[in-house]
Amino acid sequence: MACLGSCPCEFGSTFLVSKPTGFYPSLTVDTAGTGVVSQAGAALLVTTAGKVGLDQALSSASGRWRAPTAIHDPGKILCDLAIAVALGGDCLADITTVRSEPGLFGLVASDPTVSRLIDILAKDADKAVAVLNAARARARAAAWALAGERSPDHAIDADKPLIIDLDATLITAHSEKQNAAPTFKRGFGFHPLCSFADHGAQGTGEPLSIMLRPGNAGSNTAADHIAVTRNALRQLPFTANGGRAGRKVLVRTDAAGGTHEFVEWLHARKLGYSLGFNLPDDAVERLARIPAQAWTPAYDDERIPRDGAWVAEATGVLEMSGWPTGMRVIVRKERPHPGAQLRFTDADGLRLTAFATNTPRVQLADLELRHRRRARAEDRIRAAKATGLTNLPLHGYAHNQIWVAIVALALDLTAWTQMLALNGHEARRWEPKRLRLRLFSVAGRIARHARQVHLRLASHAPWAELIQTACRRLHNLPQLA
Repeated sequence: MACLGSCPCEFGSTFLVSKPTGFYPSLTVDTAGTGVVSQAGAALLVTTAGKVGLDQALSSASGRWRAPTAIHDPGKILCDLAIAVALGGDCLADITTVRSEPGLFGLVASDPTVSRLIDILAKDADKAVAVLNAARARARAAAWALAGERSPDHAIDADKPLIIDLDATLITAHSEKQNAAPTFKRGFGFHPLCSFADHGAQGTGEPLSIMLRPGNAGSNTAADHIAVTRNALRQLPFTANGGRAGRKVLVRTDAAGGTHEFVEWLHARKLGYSLGFNLPDDAVERLARIPAQAWTPAYDDERIPRDGAWVAEATGVLEMSGWPTGMRVIVRKERPHPGAQLRFTDADGLRLTAFATNTPRVQLADLELRHRRRARAEDRIRAAKATGLTNLPLHGYAHNQIWVAIVALALDLTAWTQMLALNGHEARRWEPKRLRLRLFSVAGRIARHARQVHLRLASHAPWAELIQTACRRLHNLPQLA
């Protein structure tokens, strides 16, 4: 390869490969292109934000922090940050990706302006997060109303509840950050607790609340589970204006949520629950009292009886004093996977696990399958970590609380885009990395004709037609917000 003319190689704006070498075409690169737009597929995110009123909700909620002479609306800055994170950004400076495309995203604030806004919000982080959550709840109500039959709360009742999954995760801190602490896995960082609305097998899910906690926060802290669940309920459209969720909502957690205090709190509010349950030390002896005919085959994910796994109700043989009335304990026993290490609570070479629920009149195998699908929360956490939660980029704890709220905005915006624009296609279940690679990163060109602005995608792009169809769906939705 050789440079032509006076190009200073890596410092120049133009270079040319003299002749093909290898398998790839030889290209001449310059910066003379006009009207070209990268991340053109992000028009889906922009249109969704407008349709559900997220931009206006953020603007109204953050108006108190806008200076009288400010050029940039704080709500617009926050929405731009959410879009940048949804596109793969993992720090405030990545808003540059959005700023570089004014034809698609409009006027975007400079890095110093963005930093000043985060500093202002961090001065009263709890209040700022509450205001941002209120804006999210307002936009969520519009999104679910526009989704109609596809919304998570469509036709829910005690037999078909909206499921809220709670799960915690660990975030590693690679430098000294405020409130970072040693974790139970001998790491160092943070231990946030998250809640997600489950969209079912045909969709993904969306975050309802994320509580940032130091790394040494307890896994089974009832107060944190209560706070996260309370904030999650406030995000549901049908609980606005004092509405009660009752058995229309089922809270699902692993054994970390199976504490007396949390179960009592759920019971007092008549919420459904399906919580991991730690078996007592004498569980093997007590479970031996269950008749053999009481064990029924467990289901796989397709509701087909699974070989080597059985379920039974253990409520009658366990000591249940101190637990609320109506609580049931379901036990699953199965042959462990090859190489799995048995525990003291396992018996006869079979792995024993249990969960507690207050759902009556449902087959045990169906209850156990429903509880096992709690693993979807791990998918939601993986998506969150791929959308800005892998690393907290700021030093101050309050600043990182604001960052986590922006991550939740980005996840919401992505989930609403899939729910409203990609329903009926496998893209409805794509995770963020695949959405970026196949849809959001598609390039286009801005063209103006007959007093209209057109975004023209490459005709050979594999998913250009899907993007066009999705944009058309969004434009045809009514403007509720």
